[in-house]
Amino acid sequence: MPKVNIENPIINSPFDEPQRHFKFDERGITEDIVNGRRKSEYFIPVPKPKKQSKDVQTELELHVPELREANAFINRVREEVSLWRKNGYPRVTDTTRRLLEHWNDATREPRLFFCQRDAVETAIYIHEVENPRRSGSIQRSLMKANEEANPGLFRIAFKMATGSGKTVVMAMLIVYHTLNKIAAPRSEWFSDTFLVVTPGLTIRDRLQVLRPEVPGNYYDEMSLLPPDDKKALSHAKIVITNYHAFQRRKNSDVSGLGRKILGEGVAQLDETDDEMVSRVCRAFGRKRNIIVLNDEAHHCYRSKQDGQAADDDSARLWISGLEAVQAKLGIKTVYDLSATPFFLSGAGYSQNLPNGKRLTEGVLFPWVVSDFALIDAIESGIAKIPRVPVADDAMTGKAPIYRNLWNVIGKRLRKKAVGEAPQLPAELETALKSLYENYEGAYQQWRKDPGDLTPPVMIVVCNNTSVSKRVYDWIAGWEKKDNDGGTVVVPGNLPIFNNEVNSAWGEKLNTLIVDSKQLESGEALKSAFKKAARTEIAQFKRSRNDENVTDEVLLREVMNTVGQPGKLGEQIKCVVSVSMLSEGWDAKRVTHILGVRAFSTQLLCEQVVGRGLRRSSYHTEQTTLTIGDEQMPLETFPPEYAEVYGVPFSFIPATGVGSAPKPRPITVVKALRERAACEITFPNVIGYRRHAPLEQLQAAFTADSRYQLSTAEVPSRVDIEDLTGKIVEGELAYAAKYRVQQTEFHIAKILLENYFQDDDGDARHWLFPQLLSMTRRWLRECVTYKDNTYPQFFMIDEIARKAAHRINQAILRAEHLHGDDAPERQQKLLPILDTTGGQASRCGSTQSVAFETTKPVWSTHPEKCHLSHVVADTESWEQKAAAALEQMDEVHAYVKNHNLGFTIPYLTHTLEKRHYVPDFIIRIQDRDDVVNLILEVSGIEREDKRQKVDTTKNLWVPAVNNHGEFGKWAFLEIPDPWDIQKSIRAFLPSA
Repeated sequence: MPKVNIENPIINSPFDEPQRHFKFDERGITEDIVNGRRKSEYFIPVPKPKKQSKDVQTELELHVPELREANAFINRVREEVSLWRKNGYPRVTDTTRRLLEHWNDATREPRLFFCQRDAVETAIYIHEVENPRRSGSIQRSLMKANEEANPGLFRIAFKMATGSGKTVVMAMLIVYHTLNKIAAPRSEWFSDTFLVVTPGLTIRDRLQVLRPEVPGNYYDEMSLLPPDDKKALSHAKIVITNYHAFQRRKNSDVSGLGRKILGEGVAQLDETDDEMVSRVCRAFGRKRNIIVLNDEAHHCYRSKQDGQAADDDSARLWISGLEAVQAKLGIKTVYDLSATPFFLSGAGYSQNLPNGKRLTEGVLFPWVVSDFALIDAIESGIAKIPRVPVADDAMTGKAPIYRNLWNVIGKRLRKKAVGEAPQLPAELETALKSLYENYEGAYQQWRKDPGDLTPPVMIVVCNNTSVSKRVYDWIAGWEKKDNDGGTVVVPGNLPIFNNEVNSAWGEKLNTLIVDSKQLESGEALKSAFKKAARTEIAQFKRSRNDENVTDEVLLREVMNTVGQPGKLGEQIKCVVSVSMLSEGWDAKRVTHILGVRAFSTQLLCEQVVGRGLRRSSYHTEQTTLTIGDEQMPLETFPPEYAEVYGVPFSFIPATGVGSAPKPRPITVVKALRERAACEITFPNVIGYRRHAPLEQLQAAFTADSRYQLSTAEVPSRVDIEDLTGKIVEGELAYAAKYRVQQTEFHIAKILLENYFQDDDGDARHWLFPQLLSMTRRWLRECVTYKDNTYPQFFMIDEIARKAAHRINQAILRAEHLHGDDAPERQQKLLPILDTTGGQASRCGSTQSVAFETTKPVWSTHPEKCHLSHVVADTESWEQKAAAALEQMDEVHAYVKNHNLGFTIPYLTHTLEKRHYVPDFIIRIQDRDDVVNLILEVSGIEREDKRQKVDTTKNLWVPAVNNHGEFGKWAFLEIPDPWDIQKSIRAFLPSA
């Protein structure tokens, strides 16, 4: 598979609609960037095969093209909402418009993510704008889907990646309905009564930020209401509970013997559905027609089999509870939020695949209306970037061992441990040590500069208490019996995570063992886990100085405060989980994840990986995104990473509904031994230096020095119209504000400070008179002033920098051109070569090229090219260029610069360091000389391309030729690939 190396996948701002996305093909993600927002598409989770070879490691069959599907309904909803947004949000209430303006205000702090606004705007459009009577309306589609899956309930789901801010969306929906209800109290369209249902106590506690009266609530923290509306939110009635509260309580007055006597009749004495609803919703009083907000809503669904509740206890209890609330109070709308709103196996839902097979696991809820997937969150910088093993030197299966660890160690781990000392399979031990070494680097970096952050955290997700206890003991320490019948604590194997101090348990623990499933339910801990966690329970009770606190409450508090300053879990650095870490456990400092359990679906993979994808910091940075030759400013978050072992996590692209695409043929491009005579070598230049600085400067101005100043670059005037229709003409005042002499000094100063410094970085001020003279000459000879422009435009810093760049290139050009008259000048400019790998790294060669590609290729002539093929990035010009070069007798050898590693370092006019990748290298005969010709086939003239070309001609080529070790080099830029032969022959000195 071709190597994909995306240095930074963040290509969008989190605050704006995604403008671009990485292209996926049938083999996975590519480096190609496509303009526009990615269509909604989901990866269908595939169970592992029931039969497998004992000798071959099994991996999830995730790259099968026919298992991809596009979300046609979501894409249709997105198009309608987008059009409504572009038209300025017509047909909404005044209150809604005021909220939309407030949420979309680019000057507000903090700014809302686009995905948050998009989800709420989708809800508003469906609820308030769309005409439900029209044929094929969104609401009709939703009603049909709900009638089949949730009779009596109207559910709308928002698919939002972990870390993208689902809680903020819930708060926005509460604001939207409440303020509209206050503005129109008699309207049945809106409600000020909300039931928030969560999958566990962790999220229930975390969602207290949805209560307006709580300090630190999201309405204040996120500035979700216009200032004049803040008090209005006190009208809202909000109940936040976990779905376990829907469990009908038993009548505790009936004894065990009495229950046996009464048999099934005892149920009549227990809590009824109405009584349960009255208990859960007591705070609503007489309110009816409520809004339900389901967090992590993939736990809530009804089985399709004969209308029965789902087999899963949580799904059954959750959906039955909502149905009871609907029967007693009435539910207007259920808003579902989840990163993975899929039906699991056993729900009875299926989907026909394009290959005719039937999918029964991972079917998307049909009432999902908006989608912001994990790959979208990564491309927008909102989530951490998961990094997974892609290769190892074991070479024992289709995937590296650390990628799907359980397939290798599962059977051995299920066996009971022998002896006291914790023993792990070698593959698990090395996986832990490997991941720990990576963690150690992150930890040491944190220690040098902790800032306001707590230590990074590693989590290990195990399949049961026995395995997790063994892993925990190996990591953090274990108790060994001594000769006196007592115990001594043996240190763990990973020092930073060690809980042992001087053969006893330390006062402050570094590693925590938890069973999140037990802690989330609120039920009593099982004895096996209490025994495994007894050390921690005792330690944290001492920390709290409270012997009365229950073990469950204590451990839940520690688990929920991992990485929170000043809390019990602040200094926890490693968490070993007995089972899947619950949704809502979102410690921001998780940087490393190890899975020690089976993963049958991508859904499970994403849930585990999601625990480590919440960002540590939300401070933006201004950067420049480079796509090809195009550059654009981008405000986004710097990349953060999560290292993931043992979780066979993959991004699988969708290709739309329809027949499966045929895989493109894979071509191996490599150097052929029998063509060694065609080998091309080149210097690995990383910079440029001089033996001694130039004191007498000259400038050789050529056509490359010219600059056309026009208002296409910067407008010189603008018409401003007020509300009355009166037009006022504004004009740049540069001509009146600055003298031409000031402009000349400004350019010369930039030229001096940017390009003429000593070894200490100080400007060589004595050169300023010469530079000023050259600047004046350049302004006279090389600048064309188009309509409404004048010299003072160069007071604009960006334009002045472009001017300084051209003048500096002219100085470099003069040094090269006048070398014959002053031989000593030739030796002053030399290349700085790459020596990081010793002498071998100073040179690159076609000899080392070997890669795979699915792009079109041209089979090369055996006497002209060392490589087997030329890779074509476009439809035809590379093939045309290769054919033309092979027809030239003068050409000894050529190579297209694709995966060759040949780059030319250059500085932009803003002094940004970049690398230029020319198109071809040609070894060509010119009379008695052999010339290495760098060939660039150019397209449209652009500033950045000019700077690449100038640097190559005026720095790289002279420096390498002065060095003398790498032969003679030249550079040629050709605008027309159909005129290559004539252009080359005309360029050669012999012409």
